[in-house]
Amino acid sequence: MITYEYPFNERIRTLLRLEDLFDKTQHFAALDGTQEHHVALVTLFEILEVAGRADLKMDLIQELERQRQTLLTYRNNPEISEEALSGALYEIEQASAALLAMHGKIGQYLRENDWLMGIKSRAAIPGGVCEFDLPSYHWWLHRGPDRRREGLEKWTRPLLPLRDALTIVLRLLRASGNPKSYTAGNGQFQLNLGGSTAQMVRLSLLLDERAIPEISANKYALNIRFTVPPTSEIKSRGCDADVDFELTFCNL
Repeated sequence: MITYEYPFNERIRTLLRLEDLFDKTQHFAALDGTQEHHVALVTLFEILEVAGRADLKMDLIQELERQRQTLLTYRNNPEISEEALSGALYEIEQASAALLAMHGKIGQYLRENDWLMGIKSRAAIPGGVCEFDLPSYHWWLHRGPDRRREGLEKWTRPLLPLRDALTIVLRLLRASGNPKSYTAGNGQFQLNLGGSTAQMVRLSLLLDERAIPEISANKYALNIRFTVPPTSEIKSRGCDADVDFELTFCNL
């Protein structure tokens, strides 16, 4: 199956973007090549930009506390594993404590590093990080992979409480809904949501289904138009076949 996620508000959209960026930074930092470490550093700069929302940390703290209070109501429920419940509560409490320990604006320590900010400003220019533009960065890229990785881990580590918290929130969000099967006749589908409070919809297709969903939605209606995967066409064209898929509406 291949799953597409469509957030209904800016808060969930921000969390999904950060999740993607943290995954990429972790992946490329674990490799040894200079190009991979360059991508990891540039992606770290993207995290800095996306996480710059002043209320992001407080939003996560409040959501974690709300989930903690919800889980506490399941105490002494014979149908709920006490061990699993205690583990989930401990994870939430640790994530909240780590977020509360983050002082000041998110990523401020990076903004105060003139060398990194010099790389960040040049990286925004096509071809702007060549050795004649940034000889000190060229020197850093030629250090051993362990030394480069050490630097990447040092610059990323203070942001990990943010990653851990959003991972918990998104995991709970994804687990909150139940998938239902639908069919889009001639590649078109519309569903009346009637003022739904859903925060995200997940659409799943079989991997061999040759259709790509284009989703638009608000709390009143969901519209999906399936298109044919592009080959050599300049513009994608609509799918005129019936498409079977699953929808999961998620809400915390």
